[in-house]
Amino acid sequence: MVGPGMRTASDEVRVEVYDGDREDLRELFTLAEDSPAALAAYLHRGCVLVAVSGSEVVGHLQLVGTSVDGEVELKNMAVRGDRQGQGVGRRLVQAAVDRLTDERATLLLVATAAADIGNLRFYQRLGFRMRSVERDAFTPATGYPDGMRIDGIELRDRVWLDLPLARVPGHRPGA
Repeated sequence: MVGPGMRTASDEVRVEVYDGDREDLRELFTLAEDSPAALAAYLHRGCVLVAVSGSEVVGHLQLVGTSVDGEVELKNMAVRGDRQGQGVGRRLVQAAVDRLTDERATLLLVATAAADIGNLRFYQRLGFRMRSVERDAFTPATGYPDGMRIDGIELRDRVWLDLPLARVPGHRPGA
């Protein structure tokens, strides 16, 4: 429990726009993407925010525009294993929401595996709502190994979630 005046591990983390070589972040990207082909297709797209502690990147989040005006997809996000559960992911998402709200975006989308209960819980706790299910999204034809399991559940379907980006002064979606 954190009381008044106490610091958490995420307090020492700052979030900033990344303008370096994306190849330097490939290890983080692969924490969230099991298909090398899929990653190659989007690695260099959009904007990347990084969570930095001291001089080390401990997490990242990638934002990519969609074909719909005002909609942005949170395409890839990961936090180093030793920093998970410390609020770093929440800080990354909040920084993305703040940035997108300032840019007048209206909706943030994210997709994750239906089998990944941890990701579903994380995004819903931040205010994302279920939007749709894309059946059989993770197959060898789409670059994913056959028979992969997450928490004992076969990796097959993709769940889309969304978060409306409010324009009400003082309102912070996901906060």
